Amino acid sequence: QVQLVESGGGLVQPGGSLRLSCAASGSIFSINVMGWYRQAPGKERELVAFITSGSWPNYADSVKGRFYISRDNAKNTVYLQMNTLVPEDTAVYYCNLKQSNGNAVDYWGKGTLVTVSS
Repeated sequence: QVQLVESGGGLVQPGGSLRLSCAASGSIFSINVMGWYRQAPGKERELVAFITSGSWPNYADSVKGRFYISRDNAKNTVYLQMNTLVPEDTAVYYCNLKQSNGNAVDYWGKGTLVTVSS
């Protein structure tokens, strides 16, 4: 079992920055993918960014150039640096870990709310 705990959400003004963290614990395989999803009110959950255990990042087009994902494998922690925030970024952000021992299994955090508003 894997547990994910997000932190860093809050209220930020448009144009501001915020850094999210997600600490993983439990039975974590050495090869895995960690990422961030978000769900805005009335919208489906969408992928924001993910990063492999080899630190290869991928981003949704909507956040490319503004958000940066990184990870510290020794701490089993993934980060999301969010810059130049706009109101459309307002959502609950969920941490995700995916790993496989033949079959892929997803683990999810409880989410942290990010509100971008003046």
